[in-house]
Amino acid sequence: MTVTTDMLGAIYAGDVVHKRARPKRHALRYRVFSMLVDLDQLEALDRSLRFFSLDRFNLVSLVTRDFGPRDGSSIAAFIRGKAAAAGAGEIARIRMLAYPRLLGFAFNPITVYFCDDAEGVTRFLAYEVSNTFGEHHFYEATVAGHGEELHHEARKAFYVSPFNTLEGSYRFSVRAPDEQVFVGITLSTGEGGILTAYFEGKRRPLTDKILLKLLLAYPFMTAKVVLGIHWEALLLLLKGMPLTLKLRRHLKRGHQA
Repeated sequence: MTVTTDMLGAIYAGDVVHKRARPKRHALRYRVFSMLVDLDQLEALDRSLRFFSLDRFNLVSLVTRDFGPRDGSSIAAFIRGKAAAAGAGEIARIRMLAYPRLLGFAFNPITVYFCDDAEGVTRFLAYEVSNTFGEHHFYEATVAGHGEELHHEARKAFYVSPFNTLEGSYRFSVRAPDEQVFVGITLSTGEGGILTAYFEGKRRPLTDKILLKLLLAYPFMTAKVVLGIHWEALLLLLKGMPLTLKLRRHLKRGHQA
């Protein structure tokens, strides 16, 4: 059987939307694209595309040390270890949804790992959440894998926004990648919802032509993500949003909470 790039991965182009409900209302929307890759087929994908490389500079690239154990070792083995520890059963395929590096640069606020059994049913989900201070944290869940949308919750355990404390819980709502993908997260406390963020994208084939087209359309996408985060933070400060007490203390000491 000839292995095609469509079997190795896909591109999802769409919108990232953030909506803050309190204590100040705020919203943003911007266009992005993410790569969906089979973690067991990264080397085959590397050989299949001209404008994409694994662990080497190219117009578009993925670098293994950006994900998972962050030491350049197997991301797939790392995620399978998490699935096994959670009792998710045998995982036949792991699909990673992430921003690639564009011209050598990337920042992934969230990377999603869809872990499927031999029948293609999603049994385990892992979310690798990163902040702009170089830290990351994993949220994980075993899932039934049935139904159009998967839901689960997790207590907040990691600082992302400088305007939120560790109070509250996340509710994850996910539609596994098909012709479309949807990843939504709502942060709530006992007083109600604080923030909702989601990515919704449509599938495109993972080809050199599409990669080049999207690179020309979004040449500074990954840099724009980082700049956008800081720009939106500035707008919130101008609206009177206070920084969290813990973050203020750490910033005074020159590092992140």
